[in-house]
Amino acid sequence: MKKYLIVAVAALAMASCSEKKFHVEGNITNAKDSMLYFENVGLEEIAVLDSVKLDEGGHFAFTEEQTPAPEFYRLRIADQIINVSIDSTETVTVKAQYPQMAVQYEISGSENCSKIKELTLKQIDLTQRAMAVQRNDDLSIDEANDSILKMIQDYKQDVKLNYILKEPNRSYAYFALFQALGNTLIFNPRSNKDDIKLFAAVATSWDAYHPNSERGTNLHNIAIEGMKNVRISEANAASTIDVNQIQTSGLIDIALPDNKGQVRHLTELKGKVVILDFHLFGLDKSPERILLLRELYNKYHARGLEIYQVSLDADEHFWKQQTAALPWVSVRDPQGVGSQTLITYNIQGLPDYFLISRDNALYKRAAQVKDLEAEISSLL
Repeated sequence: MKKYLIVAVAALAMASCSEKKFHVEGNITNAKDSMLYFENVGLEEIAVLDSVKLDEGGHFAFTEEQTPAPEFYRLRIADQIINVSIDSTETVTVKAQYPQMAVQYEISGSENCSKIKELTLKQIDLTQRAMAVQRNDDLSIDEANDSILKMIQDYKQDVKLNYILKEPNRSYAYFALFQALGNTLIFNPRSNKDDIKLFAAVATSWDAYHPNSERGTNLHNIAIEGMKNVRISEANAASTIDVNQIQTSGLIDIALPDNKGQVRHLTELKGKVVILDFHLFGLDKSPERILLLRELYNKYHARGLEIYQVSLDADEHFWKQQTAALPWVSVRDPQGVGSQTLITYNIQGLPDYFLISRDNALYKRAAQVKDLEAEISSLL
């Protein structure tokens, strides 16, 4: 009996370990005796995790430990690469033929990997079309540049709507941000305001769905640095902003006028637990929501709870009437439901909210909160 018990325990231990691993397997034909490398595409470097010398059938199978947040890998033979993303313990199957494996492959077992394949093929197509324009002797330099710029703009609009903003918490949205044309990023996080907002939107979503992940922090740092660059550029142009006054934090700031006309910054509330609430006072259930927020505010404000409520109401006078007696920070975005702030924070519907910890870090969004009062109490 003791012997059987030991075997059973060992079997359970093995099952437990297997549940924490992911698998990438398949076959690459026409590549006999080629070395296939399985590599981790990290933030700082690309590291070889495993490799195999392919046989006649090109079969391979790699197994690695699951990571706390989505991670990126690649299969490589020489300069032919297939990008893979893993976000749990899935089994991803790849079938390809060398030496065209980078563009002619089948992949299953992961929606993220399928979307990454779509993005890769779109990027390759964009590159080929741009090169064809450059080689066209019938076009002047200006005509060629204008044509390529139009291609890039159309590409960005497509990827923005159908990949990045569609599900910004997914790894394929992250992958899309770092696509390049030649050696230049298609989405410019250093000086393009609209592109920086996309980085911020994905960063915000990763904060909520993959809290404390290294890649989420990296996105935040990129977005913040980009906003700082834009502010510096605007300051140099207008000569009205002191660069030394530019402050950054781990939270994408919101700066809007409150119902008394004073500009209020979300980041000024550092040190408090904050409910960042996006609201329309014109909604039918607005009174019920405001009553709930009042109860929470009255109960926990003395312990450090604050509410930063962003109204998207079109009627400013109506908004001021509704917020005149509210004790918390009430601001209004004049852009309404077309606000860039909604894009930045990936707000798909109203009302919605985030919880922010005392150190100015996004903690959870509404969809992840089962008991709001319990979550507030734990943060306090």
